[in-house]
Amino acid sequence: MPSTDNPGPSPIDEPSAFWDAKYAGAAYFYGKEANAWLRTQASRLAPGMSALAIADGEGRNSVWLAERGLTVTAVDVSPRALAKAAALARERAVAVELVEADLRTWAWPEARYDVGVAIFAHFPPEPRRQIHRRLLRALRPGGLVILEAYSPYQRIYQTGGPADLDLLYTAYRVQQDFAGAEILHLEETVTELAEGSGHRGTSAVTRLLARRNA
Repeated sequence: MPSTDNPGPSPIDEPSAFWDAKYAGAAYFYGKEANAWLRTQASRLAPGMSALAIADGEGRNSVWLAERGLTVTAVDVSPRALAKAAALARERAVAVELVEADLRTWAWPEARYDVGVAIFAHFPPEPRRQIHRRLLRALRPGGLVILEAYSPYQRIYQTGGPADLDLLYTAYRVQQDFAGAEILHLEETVTELAEGSGHRGTSAVTRLLARRNA
């Protein structure tokens, strides 16, 4: 969960209030278009597959998945974000199951989905590990995890994301979280983001593509 220096609710202790405030405007804070790293994996996605998009905010990634013909569940802690996600789904004429929940306490399903998507879903170390492990277990054998998050080098660029170093993901941390999965792609890289006003400019990110083993 990204944090800011602005006063107000804590993204860790009061996540619902924090994200409701973040998404209060009429504009979509991270835009309406899906994350670029997710879009590069389009060839791996097929109509009829099922997907779980965690901490998906205003719905840009879950709606894009639904437009590809996937059956999609999106989970977020912010009621305001989910209302905007529902509006975006109506605008694009697709269906997305929207679930309001804190991922730290959500009753995660097991072996239900073909794809798990975590785009800029930042958490402190212990809930991060548990959330990533539960995300992997939510997939059927052979299911794919598609993840992008800011790396610690993002503190150089300051073009979005958390200021707290503990909320930033190294490739090593991500690899440990998904231990036992087949790592198809894992890198720390620098890219240009153009995702609404929230993520814009040169950015340091960690990217993962992994497959759940049987």
